[in-house]
Amino acid sequence: MLNKVLVVEDEQLLAENLQGYLQAQALEVRIAHNGETAIGEAERFSPDVMVFDYRLPDMEGFQVLDAVRQNRKCHFVLITGHPTAEVCERARQLGVSHILFKPFPLAELARAVLDLLGMQREPKTGVNSSEGFVERRQSRTESFPLQLYDGSWVLADRRRSTASKAPDDEQLLTGE
Repeated sequence: MLNKVLVVEDEQLLAENLQGYLQAQALEVRIAHNGETAIGEAERFSPDVMVFDYRLPDMEGFQVLDAVRQNRKCHFVLITGHPTAEVCERARQLGVSHILFKPFPLAELARAVLDLLGMQREPKTGVNSSEGFVERRQSRTESFPLQLYDGSWVLADRRRSTASKAPDDEQLLTGE
């Protein structure tokens, strides 16, 4: 049985990209684009984790958290483009486990969600090793399609085009 994640984000393209990335992590993911829908979806779907935006079209994200918490036990991850001290303090008071400020790397969201689910995966190689860095940069096995605002699609793990004259990984590591 897959772990369930509810993404509450009013920006459709961002929500779909978050959904696609989290589904690539072997999670069952549903989307809600406003607070009212999120509350109903949480009741039907029973998510293990709810990733929610602070500002929604019909209510504040914390109102959704309060409503969901009354009926469901679940973990919460706040995503926001408004990283004020007041928002962060309120999130901590309400027991939000992780706060991510937009724009954030998708891997950070996955790491937060997997951590809350007790599914933290060990990296294949050491984080600080140079060979691990090169291996991760050359690996294309964990790519997924990411839709851009202009409607085009890219692979999310692409760092540069093949026509680019950017330095290769060895040059980046040695500084040459």
